[in-house]
Amino acid sequence: MKIVDMDGNECPSDEPGDIALAGRIPCLFKEYWEQPDETEATFRNGYYLTGDRAYRDADGYLWFVGRSDDVILSAGYRIGPFEVESVLIEHPAVLESAVVPTPDEDRGSVVKAYIVLAEGYEPSDELKKEIQDYCKANTAPYKYPRKIEFIAELPKTTSGKIRRVELRQRETG
Repeated sequence: MKIVDMDGNECPSDEPGDIALAGRIPCLFKEYWEQPDETEATFRNGYYLTGDRAYRDADGYLWFVGRSDDVILSAGYRIGPFEVESVLIEHPAVLESAVVPTPDEDRGSVVKAYIVLAEGYEPSDELKKEIQDYCKANTAPYKYPRKIEFIAELPKTTSGKIRRVELRQRETG
């Protein structure tokens, strides 16, 4: 197993990349039904790309970043929603959050956060700025949510998983 960049090269420590498993693993994945091109696209230099992104720290531990199909491309940067959500949830005003891309004329897309507020907090422009500043201080500044929408509840599946697809659809209308 490796963490690889877009060219299939192993990523250095602390650099996010795609999780790649050596060889073809028949019990994991054989093929997409009647889609040979899609099947081949999941392989790079003899490795199967799982669709997940992660990084390996200096001690060799793996840290999940998010799904590669959830990655937000903004002004040439690849931003994992999971990482931004992890920072957001540390802010005392944030009960839950979900991060998706929203179209932007200059950057292609930007990070938008849907936030369910914790008890005792009210939506305001001041709170949006406070949350944005918190994100800038606790992750790379280009990853902060440039847009924030406070929402009463996040759309979820019956098992409680956030349905980001619904939020992405709201952004592309």
